[in-house]
Amino acid sequence: MGRLVRVGAMFPGQGSQTVGMGADVAARSPEARALFARASEILGYDLLALQVEGPEEKLRETQFSQPAIFTTNLALYRAIGETLAPVVSAGHSFAEFCSLVIAGSLEFDEALRVVDERGKAMQVAAEHAGGGMSAVLGLEASAVREIVDRTRVETGKRVQLANFNSPTQIVISGDVAAVKVAGDAMLARGAKRVVPLNVSGAWHSELMLPAVERFAAAVESAHFSVPEFDVISNVDAQPYRDVAGIRHNLIRSIVHEVRWHDAAERILSYELDAVVEFGAGGVLGPLMKRMPNAPQVLVVSDYAGVQHLRKMLTASTVALGVASSAQDDGR
Repeated sequence: MGRLVRVGAMFPGQGSQTVGMGADVAARSPEARALFARASEILGYDLLALQVEGPEEKLRETQFSQPAIFTTNLALYRAIGETLAPVVSAGHSFAEFCSLVIAGSLEFDEALRVVDERGKAMQVAAEHAGGGMSAVLGLEASAVREIVDRTRVETGKRVQLANFNSPTQIVISGDVAAVKVAGDAMLARGAKRVVPLNVSGAWHSELMLPAVERFAAAVESAHFSVPEFDVISNVDAQPYRDVAGIRHNLIRSIVHEVRWHDAAERILSYELDAVVEFGAGGVLGPLMKRMPNAPQVLVVSDYAGVQHLRKMLTASTVALGVASSAQDDGR
């Protein structure tokens, strides 16, 4: 069991939702339970009941999945208590709001209201524009970009790289026909698999442009401050240094590629003892584990994970206290 002194926190985004998520941590952690209760007051519906009872089709709708994932991620984080003090954090796509909350850049209530507006705006855009997404496995990013660009020219339809999750896992997004044409071309080029995703819209593509104005209004009215520790942006994989940059990148991210692999590399530059993913799905942890020189990677997806991390943090605190006493005795 390695000592946890320098820790990074990660939060998964859309696709990590699952019926039943958050139930056990809400039942066993007063902090998590209070967070779900507050979220329900803000949203105007029983969020935890939706997560526990479903149906899955409703929970998958972006107007519900985004607030649900956001709140579950933070409920798991807050259940740990004050022994965890990250030095850096990043969230995939809209889960960047989770990182901003734990870094003191935005209060939970206000962040949830902005996330709720984001989900609703994207839901409306998806209902009007349709679209789809596919995961491309085992093809270099340069080839993916080349094929996407060529498909746009040849079909006259919209398609683009949406998520650069890892060098072997890239997601494309856009008009359904163009996504299909590009996917077939990628298989012909040597991709191991192209998997259509079960989503209700073409996230991180031009098809989301109608959502930008509504979301931008919510972002501009929110009260941000500079994060207390580094939060890595999805847009440029750089730590935020001013409020204007936060607002700009959050708005831009609606239609911009999620550069998760670059953000993960930036996280690793902090020479961490461990990276912890807080979320129901265990999505980002496996990607991080495959990266060269990755530290210990932990996934906290339920209350058992909360207890395990608490024990590790307590052991680290005790070990540091013993080491400090030994140094004092030597003076």
